[in-house]
This record gives sequence, structure tokens and C-alpha cells, in this order.
Amino acid sequence: MTGPRLYWVREGHWQLGWPPAEQACEEPNGLLAAGGDLEATTLIDAYRRGVFPWFSEGDPILWWTPQPRAVLRPQNFEPARSLRRRLARGDYRVGFDTAFEAVVNACAAPREGAVGTWITPAMAAAYAALHRLGYAHSVEAWQDGDLVGGLYGVALGKVFFGESMFSRRTDASKVAFAHLVRYLRDHDYQLIDCQLASDHLTSLGAVDMPRVEFIRLLEQYAQAPDARGPWHVDDDL
Repeated sequence: MTGPRLYWVREGHWQLGWPPAEQACEEPNGLLAAGGDLEATTLIDAYRRGVFPWFSEGDPILWWTPQPRAVLRPQNFEPARSLRRRLARGDYRVGFDTAFEAVVNACAAPREGAVGTWITPAMAAAYAALHRLGYAHSVEAWQDGDLVGGLYGVALGKVFFGESMFSRRTDASKVAFAHLVRYLRDHDYQLIDCQLASDHLTSLGAVDMPRVEFIRLLEQYAQAPDARGPWHVDDDL
């Protein structure tokens, strides 16, 4: 008995279409395709279909659509009591889209217990291009003029596709996330894609959703008109 066949594509040939998500591998979970490119049009089409790139330096571009999918509804976010206290104290100043490349570089920096990074120079350049086009956004947490935490991702329609976050001070990334959720809720976003569950994401309220349900929601929400351009902090939490 043979397993799913990995779909290979040459650069610039995505017009042949993505394979159905159900053809993704069970092990490794969600591996769907390899090859292609990281052009903005490729990434945007991939995200709208529930597919994202994730690979190491020196490897071919790998495309994933895991089962299940970790997601969070902005309307359902309830910060923990400790996070509410920190938000009330105003320990960090939060901004949007003021230091996108610095956030990406911080997310790519070596982490304790980790070897290498999936945010390769090519990936960083691709998301910087999406940022210049008004699709990719960052949230920054600042303290005494230093960037101490943040996150970045891609906004399409009414869905925010989270990519990575970092923290150099206690709860800095959580504060950035809370401001992100507030912004998304106030602007009628319906879904945050967290990709794969982790203890940190679960602590923020992410839950697992069957892939078929996730893709159904993308067909509804990610096809809505895109609100491109820089984001701004509306007011304080």
C-alpha cells in the first residue's frame, strides 16, 4: 500500500493548481508539496487555500496544510488574569507596522534549545515584500525604547495568518497578541490561523479545528476584500 505522493512543482508553474488538501501526508503531518517560489502571488494564493511554506536553509521550499489546524476566533479571546493586570499596568508600548523587518529578524534569531531557524533569508525577504504590498503586518512591544516582543503575519480578507512571535521580556509577545486581537475584533476579522498548536498558543486560547472545516471558513472569509496598507493603533486596551 502506498501513501500520498508528494506534489513537486517547478518555479513559476503554480498556475497548474494546488493539489487537494486531503492529498497531504499524514507523516510528516500536512506536507503537501515541494518546490515553486516565494513570490507574493504564490504566497497569497497559498494562504487563501490553507497552505503555508515551512522549510530549513538548504532544503527545497516545502508547503504544508496540517490536520488539525490551530485557530483562534478574535471574538472568543479572553486574556488570563495575569495578562489583564499587565495590560492594565501598561508595561509595554505597542505599535503596528513600525518595525516589521526588525520583528521578523527577532523571530528568526536563535532560541534556547532550538537548532537553526525556518525563517531563512529568502523567507524574510518574501514577507518583507508582502509587507511593502500591504498584506503582511507586525505588532511590536516596546520598553524604554527597546523592541522587546512582537509578532507578524499575513492578513487576507477577514483572516489573519499568524507566522511567528518572539519575547525578550515577560509577557511581551502576549501583550502584542492581545493588541492584535483587539485590532482584529474591532475591524471585523473572523479568524486567526495559528497553524500548529503549542503550549504557548493554547495558553492564548488557540484550539484545534478539523482541516476541512478550516478550509471551508477560508472559502468564506479569506475571499473577502483585502484591506491593504499599514495598520495603526486605534486606542489603548
